[in-house]
Amino acid sequence: MPDFSFSRDSAISALRLLGGCTALGFATYAQAAPAFDSDSPWMLGDWNGTRTELAEKGYDFKLDYTGEMGSNLHGGYDHDRTARYSDQFGLGTHLDLQKILGWDDAEFQLTITKRSGNNISNDRINDPRVGGFTSAQEVWGRGQTARLTQMWYQQKFFDQKLDIKVGRFGEGEDFNSFPCDFQNLAFCGSQVGNWVGGIWYNWPVSQWALRVKYHLTPELYAQVGAYEQNPSNLDRGNGFKLSGSGTQGAVLPVELVWTPKLNDLPGEYRAGYYYSSAKASDVYKDQNGQPAALSGEAYRSASSKHGVWFGAQQQVTSLASDHSRGLSVFANATMHDKKTNAIDNYVQAGVVYKGPFDARAKDDIGFALARVHVNPAFRKNAEASNQAQAVYDYDDPSFLPPQDTEYSAELYYGVHLANWLTVRPNLQYIRHPGGVNEVDDALIAGIKIQSSF
Repeated sequence: MPDFSFSRDSAISALRLLGGCTALGFATYAQAAPAFDSDSPWMLGDWNGTRTELAEKGYDFKLDYTGEMGSNLHGGYDHDRTARYSDQFGLGTHLDLQKILGWDDAEFQLTITKRSGNNISNDRINDPRVGGFTSAQEVWGRGQTARLTQMWYQQKFFDQKLDIKVGRFGEGEDFNSFPCDFQNLAFCGSQVGNWVGGIWYNWPVSQWALRVKYHLTPELYAQVGAYEQNPSNLDRGNGFKLSGSGTQGAVLPVELVWTPKLNDLPGEYRAGYYYSSAKASDVYKDQNGQPAALSGEAYRSASSKHGVWFGAQQQVTSLASDHSRGLSVFANATMHDKKTNAIDNYVQAGVVYKGPFDARAKDDIGFALARVHVNPAFRKNAEASNQAQAVYDYDDPSFLPPQDTEYSAELYYGVHLANWLTVRPNLQYIRHPGGVNEVDDALIAGIKIQSSF
């Protein structure tokens, strides 16, 4: 039988949270946008118009839910078929301080998230001795726990050309941003954070940060940021940590973003660079330039870490009657420091078609491919480690499998059941999971649920 194993305490907490909000929704059961109205943006309705009234006064509240199931249909490291479920609740408020306090062009955001569950990739798809790169359930990770994910103040100046945001948030919220409709991590969110996750912390992790954006033209802006690089923020028990203890340096991203309309269809093009001021370890050599795994010496230290990224999204077709329907294409690429990073480059591309049928005008279909390439020096380090231990048999538990290239593909169909509920069944295919050639290619069935209460 499928093993839907996740924390009992997490499940109880989630149900209590959902139950409380459901009780509130039904206690104020609405005439305006009643609960479960498919045209409402909220499952619990407009609270007899109170929700809209609060939003008009500057108070916007959200309770979102993302749930993802993954099942290994074929292949992978462990062929024993099962299913795993992971999920996330997000509770937040956005305050328009211009409406509330009269502060021109000022906003405040506060969001708390709670993740629970397990991931099919961890022990069924990837070899646990080395793990994997992508994840079949992107909502899993960074500690299945509650976190302060956003707490920031944003202020605009000079007719909104200059935009400054300060507080606690992650890099991927503003830099190298990308939608998250796919379930595989290789096609979801900021990809830099997926391949240098030790220094770049995506949602739901937050850190002290400053972001400054300036619009050069209405379609072109440049932005720079400074983010606390503090690995202790990743710890399960530090979801609400506010002190700077454990800070090792700063991540400094810079990005140029162009948002044109080509043939009156929207697009977004990004190019950026990041620099980490914290010390980083070489993935292969010691201070004398020899393989550290063979010499027994410490890995040599680098004074910094860096990389670049490129991203493009463009709608290319539309219906004359509805520009929200049509075909869009996208592509992303990242490149990283070969001395200090396990992944040296990553590329991805795909298509999304919104409104494939007149009767299903809000449904969408997506297909994407990705390639994750391992730094040759990182692979040599694994080979040197095996040589040092005189272990050469893949089936030996102490063998460290060298990793090379992993390929991922995903096809999904998004069923827009209501404005507050979308369900996306998907199929994923992983070639060489974790970049380990000895692991069988894997076929994964998934379901992604996105809802707003």
